Amino acid sequence: PAKYFDTKTTEPISFFLTGLEELLAWQPNSNDEFNVSAVPLAKRQPPLLSRRPRTLVCHDMRGGYLEDRFIQGSATRNPYVFYHWRYIDIFVYFSHHTVTIPPVVWTNAAHRNSVPVLGTFITEWTDGEKLCEAFLAGGEEAYGAVAEQLARIAQHYRFDGWLINIENTLSPAAVGNLPLFLQDLTARVHSAVPGGLVIWYDSVLKDGTLRWQNELNDQNRMFFDACDGLFTNYNWKEEQLERTQRLAGPRLNDVYVGVDVFARGDVIGGGFDTDKSLRLIRQYGLSAAIFAPGWVYEHLGKENFLQNENRFWGSLAEYLPTHSICTLPLTTSFSLGMGTSTFLDGKDEESGPWYDLSAQDIQPLYPEQQGTLSTSCCLQDAWCGGSSLQLQGTIPPGEERVAVRLFSLQMPAPPKLFLTLLYKLEGPQPDDFTVALEVTTWDSGICFEGNPTSLPEPNGRYHPRFLPAPPPGLAKLLAACHRGSHGWTSRCYELELQDCSLRDLFLIVSRQQPSLQETSFTCLLGEVRVLDTASVAASPPQVHSVMASQLWWQ
Repeated sequence: PAKYFDTKTTEPISFFLTGLEELLAWQPNSNDEFNVSAVPLAKRQPPLLSRRPRTLVCHDMRGGYLEDRFIQGSATRNPYVFYHWRYIDIFVYFSHHTVTIPPVVWTNAAHRNSVPVLGTFITEWTDGEKLCEAFLAGGEEAYGAVAEQLARIAQHYRFDGWLINIENTLSPAAVGNLPLFLQDLTARVHSAVPGGLVIWYDSVLKDGTLRWQNELNDQNRMFFDACDGLFTNYNWKEEQLERTQRLAGPRLNDVYVGVDVFARGDVIGGGFDTDKSLRLIRQYGLSAAIFAPGWVYEHLGKENFLQNENRFWGSLAEYLPTHSICTLPLTTSFSLGMGTSTFLDGKDEESGPWYDLSAQDIQPLYPEQQGTLSTSCCLQDAWCGGSSLQLQGTIPPGEERVAVRLFSLQMPAPPKLFLTLLYKLEGPQPDDFTVALEVTTWDSGICFEGNPTSLPEPNGRYHPRFLPAPPPGLAKLLAACHRGSHGWTSRCYELELQDCSLRDLFLIVSRQQPSLQETSFTCLLGEVRVLDTASVAASPPQVHSVMASQLWWQ
C-alpha cells in the first residue's frame, strides 16, 4: 500500500492521517510495524518533571515528511539533522496534517538521547471548524473516541504524546466540551504511555473565538488546567511574561513561551538574536518553546549547516539547562545519523551521502569557550558511522592542559569501571600532546579510589589507570585495546571507586613539555565507552525465535 511503502522504491515510509474518519478508522496493521519505535526512552537526570525551566523544540519544516520519512534511510546530500539533545527536554514534530505521527527515525534518535517526542493534532480553517463540530459538539462519546484513538496511536508507535492545536473558531457546544476532551485525552495518554504528555497551543479562548493571547490568562486558563502544559504564541512582551508567571503559580514550568526563530510578526528576537527572547523568558522562570529552529538550515543554507547549527545552539547554551546520562553502558561513536561516507574501524568503507536518524548515536555536550575551544562534527574522518567529534583549541601559555567536558553523568559509580577511547591527533606536531579521559565525582566525604592507600581526591577528579592490555576476562569484548588503525589511537582504562557518584566525563589534552607559548591542537574523537565491568563480564542474552517477513527481492 502506498501509504506505508514508497511507490518508486518499495521502501517503508512514515505517514500521517488526514481527517476525522481516517483517525477513527485507524487500527494497527502488519504493514506499519516499521513505524514502531525500536528505542525506548532513555532515563535522564534530573527527571523531566523536576522543578526547573524546560526547553521544547517544535520542528516545522516545509510541511514535514521530507527525506526523514524513509525509515531505513536515504542517500540524501546535506540533510537536516538535530543533535543538541542534551540541551532540550521535549521534541515536537509539527505538520499541517490532521494527525501528525512523528517519523520513527526522529523518535529513535530522541529516545536514545533521553528526549520524549510528541506528535501534533491540528484543526484549522473552515474544515477544522466542521471537524471540531463533529467530535467536540457531539458530546462525551464522540470526543472520547478521538481521545482513545490518539492515546492508542501514541502507545502503538511508541512516541510520547501530543501537541493539540485548534486553530479555528468553535461553537458554544464545542468549546464547552473542549476542556473535558483535553482532560480525557491527558488521562488516557498518561495511562497508555509512561511519562506521556499533552500540551495545548495558545489559540482559541473560552468563548470559542480564535485569538492568540501570547500569555496565560483567564481566557485560556481552563485549557491549561486540563492538560500538562501551554505552548504560547510568539508575539509576547515582557509584561505578559510577568502576568503569566503570577497566574501559573506552582505550574510555572508548564508554560512554554513560544519563540519563532524565523521572527515573524512583532517579536523580541529570532535568528541569531533568539538568545534575547530566551534571556527574558528565563528571568521569569518560565519554560521555552523554540519554534522552527530549522531556520538555520532553511534560511542560511545547507552548505555550512553544521557550523551554523553549532553557532546557533552555542549562542543559547547559557539559557538551556542540560540533562545528564544516568545509566551505563555509555557507548558512542558520535555519529549524527548522516554522512558523506560510511566508516568502519577507521576505514572509509563506502563513499556517498547517507541519511538515517535512527543510526544517530548518543550525543555529547558541545562545549564552546570563546577563543580557546570549539567542538564540532567532522564528516571527513570517523571511526564508525558517518562522523567524529572534532575538538579544536589552544593550551594557554604556562598551562599544561585543557579539559573538555563531554558528558554530564549522574548515577552511583559501580565498583569497577572500564573506559575505552579512540582518538586521532591532527596538525603539525601531534606527538607534542597526550590525550586521556578523566572522571569526576560528586563531593562526598566517603568517596575514594578502590585502592585503600589512596586518599580521597579533594576535587573528586580521577584519572583512570591506563591498561596496556585488557584483563583476561574481558579480552574478547575489549579487543578495542588493540584496534587502533588508519591513524587512530586506542586506549583502555580501569577505575575502581567506592561509595562515589559519577558526575562528568572529561577529555584531557595535555602538552608533553611545559611551554610559555600558546599551543594549538586538533583532536578527533572516534569512540568513547564507559562500561560497568561487572555487567560486561556477564554473557549477552541469546536471541530466540527470529522471524523474517515482508521480503521483497529485486
